[in-house]
Amino acid sequence: MEQIIVQTTSEQYPVYIGKDAINRLPDFLNSAGYGKSKLLIITDKKVASLHLETVKMLLQNEGFSVIDFVVPEGEFAKTFEVFYQSHTYALEAGLNRKSLILALGGGAVGDLAGFVAATFMRGVPFIQIPTTLLAHDSAVGGKVAINHPLGKNMIGAFHQPIAVFYDLAFLHTLPLSELRSGFAEVIKHGLIQDQTFFKWLTENISGLDELIDEQLSYMILKGVGIKAAIVKEDEKESGIRAFLNLGHTLGHAIESEMGYGKISHGEGVIIGTIFALKLSMKELDLRFDLPGLIKWLDSLGYRTSVPAELNSEKLIAVMKKDKKTVTSKIRFVLLEQIGIPKLVELSDKTIHDVLVTMYS
Repeated sequence: MEQIIVQTTSEQYPVYIGKDAINRLPDFLNSAGYGKSKLLIITDKKVASLHLETVKMLLQNEGFSVIDFVVPEGEFAKTFEVFYQSHTYALEAGLNRKSLILALGGGAVGDLAGFVAATFMRGVPFIQIPTTLLAHDSAVGGKVAINHPLGKNMIGAFHQPIAVFYDLAFLHTLPLSELRSGFAEVIKHGLIQDQTFFKWLTENISGLDELIDEQLSYMILKGVGIKAAIVKEDEKESGIRAFLNLGHTLGHAIESEMGYGKISHGEGVIIGTIFALKLSMKELDLRFDLPGLIKWLDSLGYRTSVPAELNSEKLIAVMKKDKKTVTSKIRFVLLEQIGIPKLVELSDKTIHDVLVTMYS
């Protein structure tokens, strides 16, 4: 069992990582003063069928009062309607300001449950219980949100969890597509912060269906550690935290234009990352073996080009609505070299000229 302490200007909380980490949850709740509180687990249909009873029984056997609310899978959970339904259920079930919400699931469930917690009675505490590799990124840092038809994560807040319990056993039920989606964020962490870690990934990971606990634990520890260090310096994304968005500007636009759920978050981020690397080589003279990276990503089953049905001009228009954009120019996270990111504003023409090379 490993533990990382996340320190921000507003909160400090532990991240427990390891096999059977969830077994520490009852003791943590009691020690934190939630022994008599009503607990609401928010999870999705898929995760409920796999892990909900395990977590409920663990808590109920220790005398906790637990209820659950099951939402749709993936980005379909992050809607106004589901957000409203979650509040209605919490109110009807008698939750109050002493209650606590448990987010059991992947990044989408964590985003939704965290935003419900941030807004229910002006804010109640919550705990992240990630069940996907992707959630190693989203479970830490306190960014919670739902989607708007005009953009992803446009309605949200900063609301830090009081703890994160990352049980590796939950990851063994993940389909390959979910591992692939989450591994995209692992790659991102290496590129923006740790050249040695990035090199380890490319040299040691040859198939995502062959990952063992030791590899998963190492990747999650490195990813959470990198994110924790950045969040410590910049909790509210006023500076360097924006570097965590490498690949996300185009990635989010692709997700939005394809329709949420039609392409995974990680697939979009990988395409966006390749685009950002091309821009970095053009604008910042980055020296990087891009063909080698694409060959490796292809071998892992990633899509590495922009879907042909998406219009480049429309993608640029969607990117202009990105939260990082503060002027008429779109702002991208680029790399001067691996581990040295930089925020750069680019003209539409520069973006278009590189974007058209991204189609297969």
